[in-house]
Amino acid sequence: MNNALDADFLIFDLGNVIIDLDYSKALQRIKEEVSFEFYEKVDGFYLTDFHKDYEIGIIDSGQFRDAVRSYFQQSWTDEKVDELWNCLLLKIPLNRLKLISKLRENFQVGVLSNTNLIHIHAVNRILQQDHGLENFDPIFDWVFLSHEMGLAKPNIEIYEKMLVDLDTSAGRVIFFDDLFANVEGARAVGIQAVHVTGPEVIFEYFKNV
Repeated sequence: MNNALDADFLIFDLGNVIIDLDYSKALQRIKEEVSFEFYEKVDGFYLTDFHKDYEIGIIDSGQFRDAVRSYFQQSWTDEKVDELWNCLLLKIPLNRLKLISKLRENFQVGVLSNTNLIHIHAVNRILQQDHGLENFDPIFDWVFLSHEMGLAKPNIEIYEKMLVDLDTSAGRVIFFDDLFANVEGARAVGIQAVHVTGPEVIFEYFKNV
């Protein structure tokens, strides 16, 4: 390809790369709904086995909501669980979508995200409300989601599966993620990987492309 980067595929994480996240906001919102004795469980919420199972599709949305209710000993409605679960999702800045669109002129672009169906539905609502898009299909050539693949980062198997689907070698891919463990996982299979430590990183990376 005739471009400034030695790659054919640019693959992006979603959280804190494409869409802004605020975990502390979500945890604080949950704490508003439970008594003080549950605060330690709130702080460990994202480390629970049922959360990890949901991310790789071992349990479905209904089972996840039931697990949340059991974990916090609450009788929350499905809508309440979803509201609390989605609190971490913020905005998808337009300049990031414009950058992806520009990059797509010379590369195939894609997403590789640890996520789940409740979050994806919420992200699609944000896309619809803010950008008039039903989902990521008009923006990305490839969408790899952990709950659909049955695999999660930083397990090297998810990167290997992605490479098979892309029908390319690891050296032809550049991957961007905000978590260093996921960057290391990609590098372990030979993918060029960039640690996104802030919103300026991807714009700086592509300033000469």
